[in-house]
Amino acid sequence: MKITLLLVGKTKEPYVQRVLEDYQKRIGRYVPFDIREVSGGKASKKLSIKEFQDKEARELRRHIPNGARVVLLDERGRQQSSDKFARWLQKQMGSGLSRLVFVVGGAYGFSGDFYRQAHAVLSLSQMTMAHQVVRIVFAEQLYRAFTILNGEPYHHGG
Repeated sequence: MKITLLLVGKTKEPYVQRVLEDYQKRIGRYVPFDIREVSGGKASKKLSIKEFQDKEARELRRHIPNGARVVLLDERGRQQSSDKFARWLQKQMGSGLSRLVFVVGGAYGFSGDFYRQAHAVLSLSQMTMAHQVVRIVFAEQLYRAFTILNGEPYHHGG
């Protein structure tokens, strides 16, 4: 199975980029893993929030392969422990699924249609986080899930 982290907007801070590159290498020891950034565009007075969300959704769909399972990372999603996330990930891998795409949306969130088309919505926290922080937290949790599944000591607090 190949996993993609699909992000709206660019990683702006060099330290965030370095951390993501580190986790990309770590996760790559378990599964093919890539991080893709798509343009979020700039909000304009010409577009309503819904129109802007729809525009972002069209751009995101262009980067989601046919047959991929799509999981939105959104504060309104389901929360779970690291262990439960690892078990869920294991089920996805065991299902014969070839592509799993986790999506971090833009500043205005996802369009209603994009929510309805997603296979799952996952929350990393009820707290609002900067998008740059969400990227790091998710990458760390994905890596942690693989260490849990492989019985490696990192997941005990590394």
